[in-house]
Amino acid sequence: MKGVIDRFEGEFAVVETDGGFVNVPKAKLPAEAKECAVINLDSFLVDNGAEAERTKKIRGMMDELFGN
Repeated sequence: MKGVIDRFEGEFAVVETDGGFVNVPKAKLPAEAKECAVINLDSFLVDNGAEAERTKKIRGMMDELFGN
């Protein structure tokens, strides 16, 4: 299962999943974990490929919406 880091609150990362939000202890995440990073909730590793694909999709949607 994958999720996107929405924000950090204290010692937790609030991660958005298809089923809602879960709190993940920051200590379980790698140092490069940041807001908007896609993480694998089984291994707690950042999925850079999925993050790049998500960013590309969002940029395409914004270009289509704003006519860029």
